[in-house]
Amino acid sequence: MGCMCGKESISVGDKRYYIRSRLGEGGFSYVDLVEETVSHKMFALKRLTCHSKEEEGIALQEVEVMRSVHHPNLVPLVGHTVVKVGHYSKTVDIVSEVFIIMPFYPRGSLQDRIEALAKKSEQMPEKEIWRLFLGICQGVSALHTHSPPYAHRDLKPGNVMVTEDGTPVVMDLGSATKARVEIKSLREATALQDLAAERCSMLFRPPELFTVETNSSIDERTDIWSLGCTLYALAFLEAPFEKVYQTGGSIALAAMAGKINFPANSRYSAGLHEVISCLMSVNPMERPFINQVIQRVENMQHQAENRV
Repeated sequence: MGCMCGKESISVGDKRYYIRSRLGEGGFSYVDLVEETVSHKMFALKRLTCHSKEEEGIALQEVEVMRSVHHPNLVPLVGHTVVKVGHYSKTVDIVSEVFIIMPFYPRGSLQDRIEALAKKSEQMPEKEIWRLFLGICQGVSALHTHSPPYAHRDLKPGNVMVTEDGTPVVMDLGSATKARVEIKSLREATALQDLAAERCSMLFRPPELFTVETNSSIDERTDIWSLGCTLYALAFLEAPFEKVYQTGGSIALAAMAGKINFPANSRYSAGLHEVISCLMSVNPMERPFINQVIQRVENMQHQAENRV
């Protein structure tokens, strides 16, 4: 592997890792490619900088979800540590950094796949869409059937990695939270709406999180809407309201109107269109739960595989 002398390194648990390169940055963290010093295996290191004990608690919530929910279609926790930093400089207070070690997926995300197909003006075969989507749904099911249930709250193609054998793996559980919430006051409604604006990507955000109503119930079916948007993106290589966004329109109004436009030249089955429309019901109470989604997707996959 060559000499790694002089490279920055970190310790997580009883293992040491060299920092190789930056993989990406988000609003609350950044991700590095790291090499374990003994095995020389590559991993992804998510680093979350915490400016308060509250932020540290939020970061550790991601660790807790990864530690407590296990499924082949969910990103596993390899290791984590909390590094106490204290006063960082005269202008910035940093309480700690939370390091999370995860597998590294060289094939990238489904968003990478979508962009590559779009560049070549190609589309995914329908049976491949159903195979990938079923795996995503099975990962989401592990969250939704946990006791108590978790909701991911930021499902999108960019948060689904692909393993070497083509298995989809749902990741970025930093937005995951207890799924079922009773909104009893304006203050609670505003707090959830603000949190969704921070953590839930606009193009995949369900209507009930754009405008959170008082005296309402939120449950794991927030994710079902996002799954519908993800299925649309796998088929048509853009989010359902991408054109609204590009032309400066309101995503919130488009989502709340619930009008989904399918391309006139769509090569996909009517069943695929119907599943998207069902998952993207504006009223969350009309959306199916994840076990019903999986049953329907399995049927669609079977039909696609037997279609000549």
